[in-house]
Amino acid sequence: MKRLICIPVLFFCIAGTVEAQEFNAVLTINSDKIQGTDNQIFNTLQTALTEFINTKKWTTATFSQNERIDCNFTVIVNSLENNMFNCEIQVQARRPVYNSTYTTTIFNFRDTEFNFEYTEFEPLEYTENVLNSNLTATIIYYIYMILGFDFDSFSLNGGLQFFQQAQQIVTLAQSQPSWNGWSAFANRRNRHALATAITENQGSMFHTMWYNYHRKGLDEMSANADRGRTNLISSLSALKELKNARPASVLLQLFTDCKLDETVAVYSKATMQEKQEGHKLFSELFPAASSRYESLKK
Repeated sequence: MKRLICIPVLFFCIAGTVEAQEFNAVLTINSDKIQGTDNQIFNTLQTALTEFINTKKWTTATFSQNERIDCNFTVIVNSLENNMFNCEIQVQARRPVYNSTYTTTIFNFRDTEFNFEYTEFEPLEYTENVLNSNLTATIIYYIYMILGFDFDSFSLNGGLQFFQQAQQIVTLAQSQPSWNGWSAFANRRNRHALATAITENQGSMFHTMWYNYHRKGLDEMSANADRGRTNLISSLSALKELKNARPASVLLQLFTDCKLDETVAVYSKATMQEKQEGHKLFSELFPAASSRYESLKK
């Protein structure tokens, strides 16, 4: 199982294999809103960012080629003037479910505050604890977020070091007042809010839920569908605790965007009593999304 590496096997493999990078990322620059501009700069930036994500080694973990994390970065350019890009970015990532052909979303986040300066052919560089631009800072932040949620889904608190690295990016970026998206309290769903929510003490219940949902829930279903479904459903009680502690937590929105439809599909195979309990839980947690779990009433 990915991320769970036997030490003797690790020592055996080091001498004979080359470690693959962690990501199989597809990055798209959408410049449809920009008229009268040479599209070459968008193509250049798209290629540079794709290579930046996919060719750099971001962890010390060993990844085989087929274990690379599938993810998508979609950058929508709203305006461009004098090399200043005003954008938003949607970041999504998936991981396979054990012993199946199904992949589950582990990250899905829309960021509307993504402004940066970029000159064509400008090198994209990153040295630990040194940020050169809001462009690379933001991309690196989301790389660590994806790693955190991926590793957390395979082992309890396995992604903690990556969430802490994302938080460090936030701290460093805050020293640049012209960089947007990093300010505390400016937006309840910006990069600062997400990093704070996932690293604060109240976030511990979300980490536990995330691990149980994936490792003991989805990954168990191929061996025993009923047991996996029961474990997954049981894990969701942590969301209620989180809402009681942090009613406006960005993690609740993240769960809605990543998991609500999937969880409703799991409930659809449950007993009528479990469906009713699921509908009640979702009504308390996600009242604005009632149409997405209305089927559980039938």
